[in-house]
Amino acid sequence: MLSISAIDHIVLRVRSLDRMTRFYCDVLGCVKERELEDVGLVQLRAGASLIDLVTIDGELGKSGGIGPGHQGRNLDHFCLSVSDVSEEELCAYLVRQSINFSGLSTRYGAKGFGRSLYLNDPEGNTVELKLTI
Repeated sequence: MLSISAIDHIVLRVRSLDRMTRFYCDVLGCVKERELEDVGLVQLRAGASLIDLVTIDGELGKSGGIGPGHQGRNLDHFCLSVSDVSEEELCAYLVRQSINFSGLSTRYGAKGFGRSLYLNDPEGNTVELKLTI
């Protein structure tokens, strides 16, 4: 039997690699770890996990069909754990970044119940930010 310990990475197919990289790095604090321009891939460090961004017209992204938009999404949402910040600090930060987000609610996740909120990245993917204590 396998024992899953964490999310290793997710892959998002994107229309604008630059805009999405800026959002995940400049707003959410990820760090660009690796870029393979020849296949249209940027890998971002998100704590112990990676977020892979692949262009829909690049070698890796072409196989996924139609890109994200009004007619379909590549996933429902994904959740990123956020630590060392209070609810008030997180909300104030997102307001300063001009990011629309849902109200905080108590949700269940990999580490049990915790407070979280939802926002959308520049291409409409839903991101849950879950506070960790």
